[in-house]
Amino acid sequence: MDGNAERIDRDWYDQSAYFDAGDHIRDFGSRFQRYRAAKVLDLARPAATDRVLDLGCGWGTISFALAPLVREVVGLDFSERAVAGCDRELERRELSNVVFRVGDAGASGLAAGSFDLVVAADLFEHLYPEDSGSVAEEAFRLLRAGGALAVWTPCRSHLLEVLKNNDIVLRRDVSHVDYKSLPRLKALLTEAGFRVERAYYAESHLPVLSWIERAAGRWIPLLRRRIAVLARKPG
Repeated sequence: MDGNAERIDRDWYDQSAYFDAGDHIRDFGSRFQRYRAAKVLDLARPAATDRVLDLGCGWGTISFALAPLVREVVGLDFSERAVAGCDRELERRELSNVVFRVGDAGASGLAAGSFDLVVAADLFEHLYPEDSGSVAEEAFRLLRAGGALAVWTPCRSHLLEVLKNNDIVLRRDVSHVDYKSLPRLKALLTEAGFRVERAYYAESHLPVLSWIERAAGRWIPLLRRRIAVLARKPG
């Protein structure tokens, strides 16, 4: 990022219109959000007894998708505005096993070894390089031995990301400050102490395009929509 550019930090998320996103983001029943939740849950495969941490919970989509499937969900975001929105939705749903907290994904203050699963869905692209390692290390610290970390993040080489980042048809997301490639993400998690179990490119939710991506994404970078990684804490 340009040294003269505004840093995308906690204040930026709280003061900008970021959390006033379009209906496809805020609508939990939209095709996009149903796809996103299904893909993350397929990667994470939580157990009914799991205590789960949703790192960078944003609008709470993944937290609410996890709630019926696990024992407890903690959604963590450093934006007070994000957590306030999640709390409003939580009040509407009246769920007893979900709680949202304001906190830093790199230094949460939560108890070590207190989670069975940590989910980081659409988080790592929002992290600057100097912060990414500390977030991976914090996820490692928070997991019990044998616990898992599921990461879901956009792939920069995909056609839609290329268009967005060049402001062609689609508008660039300035909060995506550092895309991680699949090899880099695997290395980042390995350095934090994790053992990578699954790592692959996932297709998008768009009809026709998703079929083409499944068939050819392995060989054509422009068709690699998302990066999915499941890593485990040894023991």
